[in-house]
Amino acid sequence: MKTYLVGGAVRDRLLGLPPGDRDHVVVGETPEAMLAAGFKPVGRDFPVFLHPRTGEEYALARTERKSGRGYRGFVVDSDPAVTLEEDLGRRDFTINAMAEDEDGRLADPYDGLRDLEARVLRHVGPAFVEDPLRVLRAARFMARFAPLGFQVAPDTMALMRKMSASGELDALVPERVWQELTRALASPRPSAFLRTLHDSGALQAVLPEAEALYGVPQRADYHPEVDTGIHIEMVCDMAARLAPGDDAIGFAALTHDLGKALTPAEELPQHIQHEQRGVAPLLALCERLKVPAAHRDLAVMACREHLNVHRLAELRDDTVHDLLARCDAFRKPERIAQLALVCEADKRGRGGMADADYPQGRELVRLHAAALAVRGADVAREGLEGPALGAALRKARISAIRQARGA
Repeated sequence: MKTYLVGGAVRDRLLGLPPGDRDHVVVGETPEAMLAAGFKPVGRDFPVFLHPRTGEEYALARTERKSGRGYRGFVVDSDPAVTLEEDLGRRDFTINAMAEDEDGRLADPYDGLRDLEARVLRHVGPAFVEDPLRVLRAARFMARFAPLGFQVAPDTMALMRKMSASGELDALVPERVWQELTRALASPRPSAFLRTLHDSGALQAVLPEAEALYGVPQRADYHPEVDTGIHIEMVCDMAARLAPGDDAIGFAALTHDLGKALTPAEELPQHIQHEQRGVAPLLALCERLKVPAAHRDLAVMACREHLNVHRLAELRDDTVHDLLARCDAFRKPERIAQLALVCEADKRGRGGMADADYPQGRELVRLHAAALAVRGADVAREGLEGPALGAALRKARISAIRQARGA
């Protein structure tokens, strides 16, 4: 049985990155031979098997031919005559189209090593345009590899623009868009994901609410970067810096300013009530992409409350309490630390502000802890129940906030 280590495992080893999943391709075999050797079948659309001892994936070498619209419209051929080069030729990028045999010898028919050394993300061949998901994958790889100096090859970007203009991206199902988006937001540089999609014309198709922010001006005294789209890129990168790998924080950072796209032209560059305006497009986005409730709820809180957190020192004690209550922070206390991080990312995701202090975040967490320490049992009195008990608890928590501020 001739097997090769392929794809990301080879790429990441050559880049000196920690190893991830190890995928293998098997040349010259049949499904029957794999079963006879003890492999367990798991592939639904094409022959993929799990190694009986290691549990790693082994797929039969295959080719793919476009047969319909979207990324599912392919006919797969896994005949034993399919060669390694043919299998690698169906892959997306040259840096993912390398293989190693069992002795560690590199097979590189599409010059992936050259592009890896040049830090270039380049498509393997003209069949790239047949799968619209590859546009999102290109952007997601940029979110991961841009810190290493990678850029999209000009000819690949030209194909991505062609794919975006064709309408093929409309065939992407929400679950796949969300999957690629969360992986990008959990990467070191989410801005590269947004910028790649924006430059290729694809952001309008997959995240029109974010695309609408590009070119929208903000007050330069608050936002030296001016362009709201650039601000969102900076906030997402700051969120990745403050909460590495946390796609919930990243999603809230991405969507906190959606309301700025709805500001009437005569009000620009100010954005009065953009927090309230942003909730409706955010909820629409979440509905379309089937965003998990926890991600949605944090994003709505950040959209609605980020300016209140920025001016926390100006808020009355009862206003602080009511902010916490709106966030359901007494039943779900973890939300406040998350909200503080998103707001910090917003404040520091601006020109010249990357290393600024953000005491409001620490203060919000501290005041929440003081209010949270007050329990219903602490204020319960004989005969006090229902709304009366709720009012007494609110009063006691406001008092705790006041005392914490004076401490």
